[in-house]
Amino acid sequence: MNTLIGQIQCALVLVTLSTLNSQLSTCIAQGSLAPPGAPAPTMKSLDQIEPRTPISSAPFTITNPGSYYLTANLTVSTGNAITIATNAVTLDLSGFTISSTAASATGSGILLNSGMRNITIANGFIQGGVTDNAGTYSGSGFAYGINISATPPVNVLISRVSVSRCLLYGIYLNLGDSTAVEFCTVRTIGGYGIVAGTIKGSLAIDCGNNAIYGDQISDCRGQTGGTGAGVHATSALNCYGYNSSNGDGLFADNAGNCYGYSASGNGLYAYSAQNSYGESNTGIGVNADSALNCHGYSAGARGIYAYTAANCYGQSAGSGEGIYTDIAQTCEGSSVNGAGLFATTANNCYGSSTSASGLLATSATGCYGSSSSFTGLAGTIAIGCYGFSSSGVGLSVVYANSCAGSSIHYTYYYNMPP
Repeated sequence: MNTLIGQIQCALVLVTLSTLNSQLSTCIAQGSLAPPGAPAPTMKSLDQIEPRTPISSAPFTITNPGSYYLTANLTVSTGNAITIATNAVTLDLSGFTISSTAASATGSGILLNSGMRNITIANGFIQGGVTDNAGTYSGSGFAYGINISATPPVNVLISRVSVSRCLLYGIYLNLGDSTAVEFCTVRTIGGYGIVAGTIKGSLAIDCGNNAIYGDQISDCRGQTGGTGAGVHATSALNCYGYNSSNGDGLFADNAGNCYGYSASGNGLYAYSAQNSYGESNTGIGVNADSALNCHGYSAGARGIYAYTAANCYGQSAGSGEGIYTDIAQTCEGSSVNGAGLFATTANNCYGSSTSASGLLATSATGCYGSSSSFTGLAGTIAIGCYGFSSSGVGLSVVYANSCAGSSIHYTYYYNMPP
């Protein structure tokens, strides 16, 4: 009896609860066991895993836009290894090397067809068999590392590519505002090393012409033994240019914080040179329209040759002037056989020479000139100046005001009133 009463009570409780919450009435029901549809694959396709096109042999021509990558070292026996014949291509060399066994250098490691746009090439090596025999380049392999055909390309980036031993050009993109080369290395190239609109953090060594040539160049090193420049730029910043022959070490419209060396040309040749150093054996150390805070040295010619020189130091170990300029401001020049400082107008400057005038100026103010065997300071007008000579005339001017010297020669006035 009690059991029956308990069962009735439980049933009443369940009925009450199911009335309050209808979900409880189905909580223990089973859904349909039939599948919603036919089974489908869940694995990713190969294109989804690697959405790029592999290149495993050469010669190879890219005719469809997209991303490509090398899977092995590539070698050709003649001509071009890879030709890019379409726009919008990214080519990853994946650390592999593209090379050529052509008996006479020909073709390109990578050739961009005429007028290509939106191209990126990165991460690998291009190598030929050309050698440099005392400035004569010859041998096997490629004529060009990376080259263009006819119309220059647009929106091209070459990054972290090393090119070596090519007959004519290393990386050649022509000049332009949207061609860029960054962090690339080039070595042993018979002509131009790297040519692009913008070049950054790259180096080109042992080139037969301009090693690095571009509009905007920064943090680069270029070395050549030919008639071109180590670095040739419209604007050069933090660059090193070296020429072991008769060309310029560094040539730029505007050079800032740069170094240039030439065996017999201009060490640094610029329209405007700032905080830069130029050195030459037989040519001019710094040759500039405007030189600011610069140092120029020449073993046989002028240390600094400029229209205006400010806060500069020029030195000549030969017969040239330490500094030769129209306007010198707070500069120092020294020479062995030439004038230490030669200027039309010199203010607060110092010049010294062993066997010529220490400082020679049409107008000198607040200057000091010193010479071992000739005139310490010579000119037309000197104000507040001092001249010293060990065995010659200390100060020799036409007009002098508030000046002094170890010995004095003047034509008209000495200490003339203002």
